Amino acid sequence: MTQPLFILLQAGYAGEQAHYSAATGGMFLLMIVIGIVGYIVQARLQSVFRKYSQVQFPGGLTGAQVAEKMLRDNNIHNVKVTHVKGHLTDHFNPQTMTVNLSDSVYSSTSVAAAAVAAHECGHAVQHARGYAPLVLRSQLVPVVQFASSAATWVILLGLVILASTRNELLCWIGVGLIGMSALFSLVTLPVEYNASARALEWLQASRTMSGVQLTQAREALSWAARTYLVAALSAIASVLYYVFLILGRRD
Repeated sequence: MTQPLFILLQAGYAGEQAHYSAATGGMFLLMIVIGIVGYIVQARLQSVFRKYSQVQFPGGLTGAQVAEKMLRDNNIHNVKVTHVKGHLTDHFNPQTMTVNLSDSVYSSTSVAAAAVAAHECGHAVQHARGYAPLVLRSQLVPVVQFASSAATWVILLGLVILASTRNELLCWIGVGLIGMSALFSLVTLPVEYNASARALEWLQASRTMSGVQLTQAREALSWAARTYLVAALSAIASVLYYVFLILGRRD
């Protein structure tokens, strides 16, 4: 959403001597830096996953079997393990009560597949235990879906009105809508980190994985978690950018 908005803003105010404060310029540069860091983290995650996809899981269990075992050990019998297409498209769906494992996880007997499968079951355990951040994130989903689709146009219209009437209300409403996405990203952080912690704890306590393989699983899940951290930082920087942009237009 952010990149198209930058282009529209530049086009809409090309003939105007818009004033950008040093703070606004700094936030723009920060967003570029975060974007670069995000690319690096994502590339590293893909590299680590490929590496540990070549390391066979010592127990010989597939990702699906690991998931089913973790669910049973946590006394969860109303969640089904299913197969979905794609690469790293794994997710837990609380509406259908399914742990959905991708092509590279479901039938794979690698350390990476076991780690990802256990992580997704970590979300199922969170749901069964009523983990508060997961409950909050689920409640935010419909709000964030609306906010994400409306924010761009609300801010654009707000900036046009601000330029002619000096009325900032619509701009701040737009910032609030973007802020909902930032809030969602922040709430997602404890959900993802906790799911990984539950997965690693179970892998070790159940003796499903140990030693070097457990260390490898921890590394893979750590890089996956960092992608959510970068996303949260990017969302916060986006909110701050538009705050400074609006304040700068007061001058």
